[in-house]
Formats: sequence, C-alpha cells, structure tokens
Amino acid sequence: MKKTGLFFGSFNPIHIGHLIIANHLVEHSDLDELWFVVTPHNPHKEKKSLLKDHHRLMMVRLAIENYPKLKVSTVEFDLPQPNYTINTLTVLKEKYPERSFYLLMGEDNLAGFKKWKNYESILDYHHIYVYPRLTKKEIPSEMKNHPHIHFIKAPVIEISATQIRKDIKEGKNVRPLLPPEVYKYIEEMNFYK
Repeated sequence: MKKTGLFFGSFNPIHIGHLIIANHLVEHSDLDELWFVVTPHNPHKEKKSLLKDHHRLMMVRLAIENYPKLKVSTVEFDLPQPNYTINTLTVLKEKYPERSFYLLMGEDNLAGFKKWKNYESILDYHHIYVYPRLTKKEIPSEMKNHPHIHFIKAPVIEISATQIRKDIKEGKNVRPLLPPEVYKYIEEMNFYK
C-alpha cells in the first residue's frame, strides 16, 4: 500500500508555508507521497478574492514541479458541492485501491474536527497527521489520545494567504512568501490587485 498524504485547501495562493509543511512531512514521515487537494469554489460563498479553480491549480502545479514526492489532485472538481471530506475520501479509495490515505491538518482544524460530516468514519478508516500551529485551540481529550491521530513535529509556519492577498492589493512586496514561479504567475496575471 502506498501511503499518500492529503493536504486539502483552496491554495489561494499556495505559499512557501504550504510547501515547507508538505515537504517536511514526506521527508520526515512514513508517507510515500503527498497530494495537494485543491478545493473548488464553493458556490454558496461568493468570494471575489477566490481565483478560478484552474488558476489555483496552475499555481500548485508550478509550485511543486521540482518536488517529485508532491502531487496535485483535482478529485474535488468533479464532486457535488459543497465538498465533504468523507465523500472525497470514499471516491479516492475507490479510484486508488492500492493506496492508503492520510489526512494532514493543522492543530487549529483538529479542535473543530467533531463538527465535520461523519468525522467518526474518517477516523475509523484513516490516520490524521496534525502539524503544530501558534494559535492554540482546545483539542478534545479523545482526539489527543486517539490511535489514528498523530501529532507531528514540523516547523511552525504562520503565513496567511489572506494576508498575502491583502498585501498584494496594497502594493507590498510578497516575493519571499511565495515560490518564485507562483510569484511570477501572480504578477503576470495581475491577480489580487
């Protein structure tokens, strides 16, 4: 079984924080690969700042081209909206029976994990790798001690895509926060201005 990590997000835009955590995980854990699962636009939330799916997908592709263990998945593009992780996992398991899927999430997301649709099923069949965040939220004790939840030592990265978009709009230099190919793409396309 190929162990495949799943990093869900809108990646609007993908930044070096995402890459640092993803790369750290495939290099320092038992995962064979890590897939960035680009979440499509949720039609119920009109977000002017959310770039079209194909642009966010293109930025992820550009960002990971020199990382052979990192891949991108468009599985959620073909699923009904809004997306629920449980449905995505079911589709992935059917499509790739030779792989076992592991979820990657920040500690802040784990705090609210019990609100997720069918979270018990996710935990029954999948492991979750939790990376540290500065923002400390109370994690329920049954989550802290669950045999399928693993707290990993990874660099604590607090870079916000929201802040990056705001800075671009205000004409600030965000070059150090983005992979060079992504920075170039955003500049050429005149995004977030």
